[in-house]
Amino acid sequence: MNLVLLDAQTLGDDLDISCLESFGTLTVYQTTTKEETLTRIQNADIIITNKVVIDAQMMAQTPQLKLICISATGMNNVDLDAAKKQGIVVNNVAGYSTKSVVQHTFAMALYLLEKMAYYDHIVKDGSWTKKGLFTDVSQPFYEISGKKWGIIGLGTIGKEVAQVATAFGAEVSYYSTSGQNLQQTYPHQDLDMLLEESDIISIHAPLNDHTFNLINAQNLSLVKEETILLNLGRGGIINEDDLASALDTKKFYAGLDVLAKEPLSADNALNAVQNKERLLITPHMAWASIEARKKLLEGIVENIRVFMEK
Repeated sequence: MNLVLLDAQTLGDDLDISCLESFGTLTVYQTTTKEETLTRIQNADIIITNKVVIDAQMMAQTPQLKLICISATGMNNVDLDAAKKQGIVVNNVAGYSTKSVVQHTFAMALYLLEKMAYYDHIVKDGSWTKKGLFTDVSQPFYEISGKKWGIIGLGTIGKEVAQVATAFGAEVSYYSTSGQNLQQTYPHQDLDMLLEESDIISIHAPLNDHTFNLINAQNLSLVKEETILLNLGRGGIINEDDLASALDTKKFYAGLDVLAKEPLSADNALNAVQNKERLLITPHMAWASIEARKKLLEGIVENIRVFMEK
């Protein structure tokens, strides 16, 4: 078998991928552009890809291709209909990053809630020392306990966020983006009510017709001052132009691990936000704890093993 790993860099340099060599001849590319893809997969029996797109035209020109392993949960980078027509098996890995994303949700929430950027800065720039007082409470922060935490998308990750938020003492409610996930432990609210009442809002939904531009200028106007809005679902759920404008007109906070275009483009309106202390952006890494990436690799290996044993 010829195995081709198209974007090894997304797995991290610290991950030992030599286990894949047991299945055949492994060719590894750190990154792969759209223009390079077809040439690199021409003689592949098995492709491993995270974000590299494999479309119908490419599949038609790769006669040996038998299996596409997506090193992620989302499968939108592969034309699934074309794969089915050509008898190519497509597998993903689900559930590997839940703990990692939940942890990052609270890391972002606590960083913004406790004004960590400000307090870290005043210590390191000597301001605290010059004041001569043992403490600094010039930027008040709040406790999660007693606050309302609204969750948009109560799937596997959303449910775990709800459990942790409850352990902190928060009052949890949720909004179902599909309108079908209504039999839950927590009360369901319509979107406007959730945005209007919640102190912390976290998004854990997929990007689809129901969620594209779900958060926009119209409903951002409902968000209270001091609210924290977190997106750990997909870029495109929040309209970034509208968010940038809102952050400069109302005192609330946003934490984003995902963007509509990644990496952050130079012309993204978020770069021009004046109140930068109200905005935290991390580079789509909530999924990527060491433990999660190890589970991901184990899932890929298992998918290949099961396929080859058929």
